[in-house]
Amino acid sequence: MSDSTLAKSFEPQKIESQWGPEWEKRGLCAPTFKEGAKNFSIQLPPPNVTGTLHMGHAFNQTILY
Repeated sequence: MSDSTLAKSFEPQKIESQWGPEWEKRGLCAPTFKEGAKNFSIQLPPPNVTGTLHMGHAFNQTILY
């Protein structure tokens, strides 16, 4: 596959094998605990869903919560 052709599915191995160790070395993935800071969470969509399904769930969760 040439660089100008997109893969039919997401293939993270090449990118993650290059950048993962670098981000860990720099401490970019390390959690931080700041006294008095507000807690938060991020809702991630389940893997392998369509954009329509994800947007529907995101909208539904926004309305409900």
